[in-house]
Amino acid sequence: MDIDSHAGELASDLGVEKQEVAADLETLLEYDVPLNEAKQSLRRKYGEGGSGGTAPTAASVGDVTTTDSSVTVTGRVLTVGMRTIVYNGEKRTISEGEIADETGVISYTAWDAFGFEAGDTITVGNAGVREWDGEPQLNLNENTSVTTETEPLSVPYEIGGERSLIDLAAGDRGVTLEVAVIECEQRTIDGRDGPTDILSGVLGDETTRLPFTDWDLHTETIEAGASVRLEDCYVREHRGVPSVNVSEFTTVTPLDRSVEATETAPTMEIGAAVAGGSTFDVELTGAVLDVRDGSGLIQRCPECNRVIQNGQCRSHGAVSGVDDLRVKAILDDGTGTATAVLDRELTERVYGGTLEDALDHARDAMDKEVVTAAIAAEIVGLEHRVRGSLSVDDYGATLDATEFEPITDDPADRARTLLAEVDG
Repeated sequence: MDIDSHAGELASDLGVEKQEVAADLETLLEYDVPLNEAKQSLRRKYGEGGSGGTAPTAASVGDVTTTDSSVTVTGRVLTVGMRTIVYNGEKRTISEGEIADETGVISYTAWDAFGFEAGDTITVGNAGVREWDGEPQLNLNENTSVTTETEPLSVPYEIGGERSLIDLAAGDRGVTLEVAVIECEQRTIDGRDGPTDILSGVLGDETTRLPFTDWDLHTETIEAGASVRLEDCYVREHRGVPSVNVSEFTTVTPLDRSVEATETAPTMEIGAAVAGGSTFDVELTGAVLDVRDGSGLIQRCPECNRVIQNGQCRSHGAVSGVDDLRVKAILDDGTGTATAVLDRELTERVYGGTLEDALDHARDAMDKEVVTAAIAAEIVGLEHRVRGSLSVDDYGATLDATEFEPITDDPADRARTLLAEVDG
């Protein structure tokens, strides 16, 4: 991306110094703001035609809109979270969170250390306003003043970051959780600075389960089976669901009690689940209508684990594929459909044999499709209960299954039980 040319165009249109515009544009892009949105934000900041914008106006939180250039707001700090980003090739620490008054809540990003804490009542002067995920956000920079007020402002919102997993949403900052670590593994990913070691897995509490990533390797405290308190986490979206992120600023403390993570997932009709969007842990029930192409024996790229075709990976070209088993089953309950994807372990259970057995089966028949046919014969036309992580996008709904069990009870008995519950 040629930042210099975009900055030159903006500077010419707005009548301001190109160097200043370039610095602001790069800051927004480093913060993952889309280019068009970043340019619009700078046009609002400097004012079309180089007018330099208008003086900041005093506003209630609920009155701030994405069309504002700069505002002055008095509110109560609800949360403060710390995070490190890379700016101009160097690491920079910023703080993020939410500020509220009696009219509403607004998120903020502070590029300098202003020293306020959760619970403080502050007046933020000359705060820039930018659009983030369709909503206004306060941008506290070197031109912003922050004054701590002596009288606390009463607000109808919880102060501090204490949350249950069920209450989290992408974009939350400064979150504090008490959770059980259900799954945890250390692995290496391709990070911004090259290969990066992380911890990843699943957290649970009494309300639900969510994925997590630990970027600072708290290996002594975050391990499967542990119950921990995590102070100052942030939440991103991963495959449409909230994902907890643990950073160098997160304080991880072992708990002297065991957090009882929920053992069950919410049970939903497929239509309602799809309409509600992606969900990390959900249980669906339906009949398997068909087994899709790409089921049975497959091969994966040894580098990225993607499924390959004819020895070709979309990312790594010609590779020597790694054999694997998978099922992509179309699940239907009359209200909607979803594709349930079974990993090797679940597929072996359905197939009734190991990966090695399936390879021998295919070699004997000189056709790997015999494995797919054997799997289809076991599950197509039968009702199944499927638990897993549901992803919904423009291409449909996919349920990455963690459990896949046939329903063996008599439908008539289930109907009588349901009627008895309704009559009762």
